[in-house]
Amino acid sequence: MNALFFVLGIPLLGSLVLALFGHRSFARDVNVLFSLLSFLAACVLTVQVINNGPAWYWSRQFYIDPLNVFLVTLTAFVSLSTAIFSRPYMLIEQDHGKMTPPRMRLYHSMYQLFGFTMLLGFTTNNLGLLWVAMEAATLTTVLLVSVYRTAASLEAAWKYFILCGVGIAQALFGTILLYMAAERVLGPENATLLWTNLNDIKAQLDPTIVTLAFVFLLIGYGTKVGLVPLHSWLPDAHAEGPTPVSAVLSGLLLNVAMYAVLRCKVLTDGALGTAMAGHIMMGFGLLSVTVAAFFLSRQKDVKRMFAYSSIEHMGLITFAFGMGTPVANFAGLLHMTVHSLVKSAIFFTVGHATQKAGTQMMSEIRGLIKVNPTVGWGLMIGVMAILGMPPFGVFASEFLILTTAMREQPWAAPFLFLALVVAFASILVRVLPMVFGDTELKPLAHPPALIPVFAHLLLALVLGLYIPPYLNGWYVQASKMLGS
Repeated sequence: MNALFFVLGIPLLGSLVLALFGHRSFARDVNVLFSLLSFLAACVLTVQVINNGPAWYWSRQFYIDPLNVFLVTLTAFVSLSTAIFSRPYMLIEQDHGKMTPPRMRLYHSMYQLFGFTMLLGFTTNNLGLLWVAMEAATLTTVLLVSVYRTAASLEAAWKYFILCGVGIAQALFGTILLYMAAERVLGPENATLLWTNLNDIKAQLDPTIVTLAFVFLLIGYGTKVGLVPLHSWLPDAHAEGPTPVSAVLSGLLLNVAMYAVLRCKVLTDGALGTAMAGHIMMGFGLLSVTVAAFFLSRQKDVKRMFAYSSIEHMGLITFAFGMGTPVANFAGLLHMTVHSLVKSAIFFTVGHATQKAGTQMMSEIRGLIKVNPTVGWGLMIGVMAILGMPPFGVFASEFLILTTAMREQPWAAPFLFLALVVAFASILVRVLPMVFGDTELKPLAHPPALIPVFAHLLLALVLGLYIPPYLNGWYVQASKMLGS
């Protein structure tokens, strides 16, 4: 039995088990256990691919290559650390009356099912199954966002469901168009939706059909990425759902949607022989970075503020991949990695901070450094990292993106630089009083889980100073593939 079976089977089994026992007191530990087993299976799969190269599984319906193998491991790792964080967090929410036993069962079951859908999206070779995985991820996160059953959370869940449902319908139409283009070359009897088959004959695909398909796919999956003007669901979903859900939404789900866009971009570039797809991505990316940066200055809710920060960073990643050079692709992959680590760490600290203050309004959260120094310093260090301060990995990736833009797209560099400066000032001026201001807050009833916070920040720091050879090799191979 191969490692991929366990990568996909463990979270699916965990969802079924926790659907039965997710309300019990031991469910939090069981959730962590299944997440740990998923992470170990992902590590084994990664080692197999490093040693043996890309591999197909189960009639070529699943494919693991340098582009997705480390994203699988990253997803499993962040899922594990978020499960660890959620143990005391959800216990406090239960003490506050926000979580009843049925809601706890729903949360734990959907958490594991959400992990399964993301891993399925990364590993499948079938673009139709990729669409199914994205739709399933949408449905599971709707349930997670609405788990509190408040008016605001239900409104946010419905908004998320409707907007992303419309978006995913556009992606379905784009997938159908790709099938039409491939059928003319491969014939109806062949597996025309397997990405590897499409990649082999991409130069023979009808450029007109592929162009139209890419537009629909970018709009569809771009809605899940949170690209402006398709972003309005994202701040509401982050603000109203449980903080662990915010962490995996920002740190993981956006990456899956970006991965889907990248797979489609490779096919479009090969079919057209032009940079049309990259130009569209640069336009959406630059618009997202700029708009999100200025919206940051208007936020009063701390989770909404960091949701707009996620939009800004995904816009930056989209712009990098749109440029399409090996260095820009390398920077985009590095930024995806460090953003997942740092943003989830920030949401961990924000979750504890909002529980201490009993509110998400930044004006009422003060003096975290006095109430709990580790929470305060975790938030401060995380903010410094996400704002691109050296020597964290975000600085390295942003530096590469900016310098590449100066060389390849000099017209865009001033807009990127201005947006980053505005974002830096907007976030820092709000976080400093939260950390260092005067307060009368009291400690939490249960000690917070802060090991995931500093584990993520340490990894982001290491990636800013030194990229291990095997990880660097993945970035280089994936960068070349994306630029082909």
